[in-house]
Amino acid sequence: MTDTVADAQAEAEALPEFPFPRDSACPFAPPPELRRLHAEKPVSRVRLFDGSTHWLVARYDDQRALYADQRLSVDVTKPGFPYLNEAFRETAAQTPPSILNMDDPDHARIRRMVTSPFTIKRIEALRPAVQKMTDDLIDAMLAGPKPVDLVEAFSLPLPSLVICALLGVPYEDHDFFQRNSSVGLRRDVTPEESRAAFGEIFGYLGGRLDAKAADPGEDLLSDIAARMRAGDLTRMEASLLGVLLLGAGHETSANMIALGVLALLEHPDQLAVVRDTDDPKVVANATEELLRYLTVVHSGQRRLALEDIEIGGQVVRAGEGVIIPGATGNWEPGHFPDPERLDITRDARRHMAFGFGIHQCLGQPLARLELQIAYRTLFRRIPELRLAVGLEKVPFKDGIVYGVHELPVTW
Repeated sequence: MTDTVADAQAEAEALPEFPFPRDSACPFAPPPELRRLHAEKPVSRVRLFDGSTHWLVARYDDQRALYADQRLSVDVTKPGFPYLNEAFRETAAQTPPSILNMDDPDHARIRRMVTSPFTIKRIEALRPAVQKMTDDLIDAMLAGPKPVDLVEAFSLPLPSLVICALLGVPYEDHDFFQRNSSVGLRRDVTPEESRAAFGEIFGYLGGRLDAKAADPGEDLLSDIAARMRAGDLTRMEASLLGVLLLGAGHETSANMIALGVLALLEHPDQLAVVRDTDDPKVVANATEELLRYLTVVHSGQRRLALEDIEIGGQVVRAGEGVIIPGATGNWEPGHFPDPERLDITRDARRHMAFGFGIHQCLGQPLARLELQIAYRTLFRRIPELRLAVGLEKVPFKDGIVYGVHELPVTW
């Protein structure tokens, strides 16, 4: 028995540890080890921070099939779930389930309650307001000193302004919720830091919901509060839903705006097309290609097998964890020829940057709107925009969501 345990431990230690480091010389590409596995061993075992081993599934068709397979669970409380870090594991054990880690039918019940505000028609009606927010931020940039950090001046405040308006949260509180929501996205966060940050923002949203229940407005938090009053949602469920919408509503879009701007600056031929076009369809297509090319959620979607599943010639047993790194699927030559080339004329609409299946991103219409307006307006109004430092001096993030800590630009 001792030899068997030792052999199993040695076998686990020999596996590559996920997530893998990126190549600093190719900051937009998936990590080299991830691309190697995609090419050589697309369904393989990897080791996580705690020594546990799980299946990594790297190819597009397999990933899409798994996203749609309800024999896989997102319930983080189940034994064997592939956690990102120790803080995530401890938080999962102590936090009630939210829409992010619920399986059907509970997931479908709550998701239906917040689907309406994110329909394409409802989101498109926000275009004039988002355009004005964008122009106001650019006006402030143009009136201020150069160089400027685009993250601080533009890519973070824009989605924050939008989600605050949509939810009915005072923008004056943005420093508070940005600071606390970003804590949980760090790979190096401690359990104590994670608990403290979650407690702060959970308490904040609970208070806002109580206020909306007493004095409702024309906003999403008021709608959620009405569901709470009607008994459709518990106060805990309503507060957790508010936390999710507030955090997810600005963090991923902020990173995608800044990283997309950087990718375009590093590909001036593609930037010129976005800058010079008057066709909104060209900008929309460019946005889809940037989403494919960058795939900012780079720590992989996580699932747990509820039953034995055969995928890519391997059998994933019930109780085993599965990691789905969307970046490799989005860089698969069979679906996206010459994937390492940023080509904004490519039809990239079948990318999986927002996931796929029942758990795909609820807010993707809003994210698309923000990105389209941000890219088009920024380069139209500041056509001379350029990096103020060399690419090698841009500080990239190493968390759940890929991006840059700051982006110094000038014109």
